[in-house]
Amino acid sequence: MTSRSRAFEGKVALVTGASSGLGEATALEFARQGASVVLAARRAERCEALTRRIGEGGGTALPVRADVARPDDVRAMVAATLDHFGRLDCAVNNAGVAGPMRTPVADVDEAQWDAVMGVNLKGVWLCMKHEIPAMLAVGGGAIVNVASIYGLKPSDVGHAPYAASKHGVIGLTRSAATDYGQANLRINAVAPGFTRSEMVDPERPGGAEHYGRMVARHCAMQRLGEAEEAAKAIAWLCSDEASYVNGAVLCVDGGSATRMY
Repeated sequence: MTSRSRAFEGKVALVTGASSGLGEATALEFARQGASVVLAARRAERCEALTRRIGEGGGTALPVRADVARPDDVRAMVAATLDHFGRLDCAVNNAGVAGPMRTPVADVDEAQWDAVMGVNLKGVWLCMKHEIPAMLAVGGGAIVNVASIYGLKPSDVGHAPYAASKHGVIGLTRSAATDYGQANLRINAVAPGFTRSEMVDPERPGGAEHYGRMVARHCAMQRLGEAEEAAKAIAWLCSDEASYVNGAVLCVDGGSATRMY
């Protein structure tokens, strides 16, 4: 783990969905910048492996198994953070699922709808419900909720539940930012574009062609994003350098590809 700014020295950061992709990259970025990191995800073994990796680089991490759609898991996740580290300064609510794709709205099953909303929207609310009191107890902090470019525009790949959930995350973020801005608690969102991850894997059969079409439609830079690029934006939003940024939605998408020429 290469050393960089130690902006989070002495602080504790919680990252959900930390077992892979953007969550893993964000946890590593916080650790590089000096934070003690709580790694929360359903796949405990991956969080344990990441804990060892962070430790080998001189950092400190705590793995916690948690399903953010389960209230008891979320309550226990924050309690474990406070029991182990005594405080919570930053949280990144990143855990999410894609749900059905290439499926028109009327063809979505109720169970599919509930599963997506349970993780992507209710899960973010549950996390904030328990993170916010913990942060207020130490005088404030910063939360970043992970939305999507599909929280700002319609889905064009037939996954309306996902787009609806991410629109909801943005509304929830902005409302919470208004509720707690006066309490030294900043709450922002990032809206990543197509970023390499388990869900966005150009190496799978047909992936290169598929994601080539997607970035042509959605990214002025004409490439996939890297998880580390979004992670750096998230860390900045949690840092003191973003001390007057609250209720913002930061797109990390390479710029819109919409143009008339």
